[in-house]
Amino acid sequence: IGAGKTSLAKKIAERLNAKLILENFDDNPFLDKFYQNPSYYAFQTQIYFLLSRYKQLQELGQDELFYDYLIADYIFEKDKIFAYLNLQNDELQLYEKIASFIEKNIRKPDLVIYLQSTVERLMFNIKHRSRSYEKEMKEDYIKNLNDGYNYFFYRYRATKIIIVNATDIDFVNNENDFENLLQEIIKPKHDSIEYYEPSFKKAAQ
Repeated sequence: IGAGKTSLAKKIAERLNAKLILENFDDNPFLDKFYQNPSYYAFQTQIYFLLSRYKQLQELGQDELFYDYLIADYIFEKDKIFAYLNLQNDELQLYEKIASFIEKNIRKPDLVIYLQSTVERLMFNIKHRSRSYEKEMKEDYIKNLNDGYNYFFYRYRATKIIIVNATDIDFVNNENDFENLLQEIIKPKHDSIEYYEPSFKKAAQ
């Protein structure tokens, strides 16, 4: 949350003649209620997201033929990060049964880009994008979520992945930042996991 996934996905899709697939938060009728009362609405919120993501990915059809790439601002598996953070044990057991049944029908991506950032930067980004349902977010929740993301993606081996140190780069407003990152993304990958540090950070180290 707040790392810039959607903004980056939009820019890459525009540049590469790609079909853009965006996660739709606004359609979830439980999301506002979840941030007001997490323990009560966590399961409904999670299952809605799980099934809506599944439906969205399953509906990819013939229009794929007109694009060179598919670019999404999420991967299906990351849903579990939120589930393990927010659900009670009995809820999690039911969630796992549903998720394990449907995820085998989801195609794996060719490449995953993980935008790793500090909690301070994430909180700054969240505050400045002013989504109404995020006003109740606490820094402790973002810290736990960030820890969950780091744990998940640093161990992710389902496909090739680039872990990007995104704390101090601005690929939305700084074209050099975007171009450098894009070149890293499109170059051939030889390792299952690669790390991207902005060039100015390397020089400072």
